[in-house]
Amino acid sequence: MLRFQDALTPIMEQLIIFHDHTMIILTMITVSVLFKLIILTTNKLTNRILLEGQMIELIWTIIPAALLIIIAIPSLKILYLLEELNKPLITFKAIGHQWYWSYEYSDFKKIEFESYMKQRNNIEDREYRLLETDNKIILPYNIKTRVLVTSSDVIHSWTIPTLGVKVDGSPGRINQRKIIIIRPGIFYGQCSEICGTNHRFIPIIIESINIKYFINWIKNFSSLSFLNASIGLLNQIIVNSEYS
Repeated sequence: MLRFQDALTPIMEQLIIFHDHTMIILTMITVSVLFKLIILTTNKLTNRILLEGQMIELIWTIIPAALLIIIAIPSLKILYLLEELNKPLITFKAIGHQWYWSYEYSDFKKIEFESYMKQRNNIEDREYRLLETDNKIILPYNIKTRVLVTSSDVIHSWTIPTLGVKVDGSPGRINQRKIIIIRPGIFYGQCSEICGTNHRFIPIIIESINIKYFINWIKNFSSLSFLNASIGLLNQIIVNSEYS
């Protein structure tokens, strides 16, 4: 059965409710129009004297206008909720490249990494082909988070359906969107903007964990980054000394 993926954010829940609300109205309109068409095509009665009908004209003008208002009010509500961003506790930046993503946690020092799709021979059991990456985005759940999306080359689109997030990344421009994940888990997404020949090979993975584990991950990542930077600096010193 075709349906949306399970919602993981309040915004996605609102989008699913709005979709169901709109589909009910569209179904009523479709059934009503089909019924009238069938009646008109099968009924041989005609009324040659009827020249005007102000009442029926008033009815078929007011009813569509009322239906549009019923659809527009929740739609505008969701649009405002999408743009609302009040004091996020965590901010990270997603930068699109051909063809991988790089991430920066702006609130912490030296927490930057690149995320490439796993090759087929590196995929483990119970992992998904074309969706697994070597580095995941780690975020705590029930925490207001802001994602900044941009691009270094062409237009990309950072999209995760279960979060109700689709943000275009354009070169020279930064777009933002809020995320509030309501439960732990691993969630998948992909670039949804055609960005070149390997467009289908830049997946996105978010892992939602408890805030305590997130703090430990930040500490471990920072110490590992310092260690890698120190090793790189030592290698550079060794290379320079050999050439000198």
